[in-house]
Amino acid sequence: MDFSAGGRIISVTGGEEKFQYTVEHLYSDQGVDYIRFSMHANKAYYPDPVTLSWKHPAVDIHGYWDPTANRDKGLRIDFSEPSASKATFSAPVFSLYNSAGANRLTVALSDALRPMQFRAGIHEETAQFEVWVKLFTEASPQMTDYEVIMRVDTRNMFYAESLREVSRWWEGLPGYTPSRVPEAACQPMYSTWYSFHQQVDPDEIERQCLLAKELGCDTVIVDDGWQTANDERGYAFCGDWQVSPERIADMKQFVDRVHQLGMRFMLWYSVPFVGVHSQAWKRFEGKYINTYGGKDTAVLDPRFPEVREYLIHTYEQALNDWGIDGFKLDFVDSFLLSEDMRFSGGEGRDYDSVPEAVDRLLTDVMARLRAIKPDVMIEFRQNYIGPLMRKYGNMFRVADCPNHHNQNRIGSLDIRLLSGNTAVHSDMMMWNKGDLDENVALQFIHSLFSVPQISVRLDEIPETHQQVAAYWLAFWKEHRSLLLEGTLRPMSPEMMYPVVYAYHDNDWLAAVYGENFVASMDRTVSGSYWLVNGTSQDRLIVNWTEAAGDMRMIVRNCHGLTVKDEIVTLKQGAHVLEVPPSGLIELTHVAAQG
Repeated sequence: MDFSAGGRIISVTGGEEKFQYTVEHLYSDQGVDYIRFSMHANKAYYPDPVTLSWKHPAVDIHGYWDPTANRDKGLRIDFSEPSASKATFSAPVFSLYNSAGANRLTVALSDALRPMQFRAGIHEETAQFEVWVKLFTEASPQMTDYEVIMRVDTRNMFYAESLREVSRWWEGLPGYTPSRVPEAACQPMYSTWYSFHQQVDPDEIERQCLLAKELGCDTVIVDDGWQTANDERGYAFCGDWQVSPERIADMKQFVDRVHQLGMRFMLWYSVPFVGVHSQAWKRFEGKYINTYGGKDTAVLDPRFPEVREYLIHTYEQALNDWGIDGFKLDFVDSFLLSEDMRFSGGEGRDYDSVPEAVDRLLTDVMARLRAIKPDVMIEFRQNYIGPLMRKYGNMFRVADCPNHHNQNRIGSLDIRLLSGNTAVHSDMMMWNKGDLDENVALQFIHSLFSVPQISVRLDEIPETHQQVAAYWLAFWKEHRSLLLEGTLRPMSPEMMYPVVYAYHDNDWLAAVYGENFVASMDRTVSGSYWLVNGTSQDRLIVNWTEAAGDMRMIVRNCHGLTVKDEIVTLKQGAHVLEVPPSGLIELTHVAAQG
């Protein structure tokens, strides 16, 4: 079934015998088309998957981006595996762009709640992209009506700005208003996960907090292990969320002592899981929708109001009884309906739809916790980083990538492109105590455009590592507004963002992550230019689009020590500037020096 809408022929396939379909062009706004797909039936049916597709010419298109593309940002083919989206996984948006970063096609959908799949892949015979969106890709409850708006942007603008506008569009949709972000969510944090794993020791953690506070961290996240003496890393002991006395004798005193050090305290929970060794296992028998990692861990069914109330009350109690400041709510993307429960409903459930029940759960969690503590922090982990997750929480963290500074760069920038003012955090930085100082600095440099988290035993690393960490955390704090709030331009996603810019009227920062890539200085600012060397080479290539004149150049190494301070004349064109590996250059107009 074909429809003409917005200058496109959109084909609709699947389930025609049940529903009547309509595709209509609502309006255009400065080059952006808004197209509505709707379906109607005279009585309620379970919807089968429905596919919308159209063709787009493969002209001046060299890269593909979506929130989970990760390292696969090259062009797709029309039979590639599709990407997926729902409330607790990714987001319904993708972008095609050229080698200069100019948008050629960005498509976003208004329904970020329900499961769907999408793809834009080359059809070989015609050299056109087959743009393909499939709705209802997981079990959905019966319905009579449904509609979704597709936002189709073909404007010639930088791809990141097109994505930022998608984020702003979602923010304005009913029910998608993001949570307020407290100041504490935008400050560096210490995490216990890599440094302690489940071997939680309050005395040792307090020692790390004292050192982390001296470095510039303001919050500790106590991860898995506080609720069980078992250290096998599974989830068979989750569900009761009582403090393990073998780990922590008195949680309230532990929290109070951390507060006395000037640190805030966040606590980890695996939201959906109930383990076979918990008392909750029997209590919620018959109220599970799946298992996780084997038969010893079950996934709660959030469609039961008593399940939601149990979880919310658990978090309220922690906030009231222990005085914690926030929660790391993990595995919320694991509320997956097993195939044998595909058509389950009723029998005490007040929702038939799992995504709708999860939305209700997380919406109520945030509302009730904020009623107790308005500035409560809620962290979610990649890939649950979509527009609805911004409603439920105020911190998004890069997925686990221990010791992998490149992945921290890619993950944090991927999240930043859609997250507005939500605090985007690096994965916890960790490294070997025998590593080179320059490599330690790379952990911080590649996470510059996110809020840093650290997870090493700070009293076990050498003094030079501590100096590196202290310098880069201080640099990040000094330039936080530029790094997090300035205009962000991550270049060449298909090359994993080898050069990234952040700028506003006063300052310009260019971080170079690919060897022999050129940083182009094409804007004039009144303050300083910062050139950060995120490579192992001892030089940066900088191209000035117009003569900058006489400038004071200060060069620092990875420890922040000055190795050169001189006046240079920067003419129009390319310059090779010497800078130590993992070092930086500050350039300031001589006239501005007074």
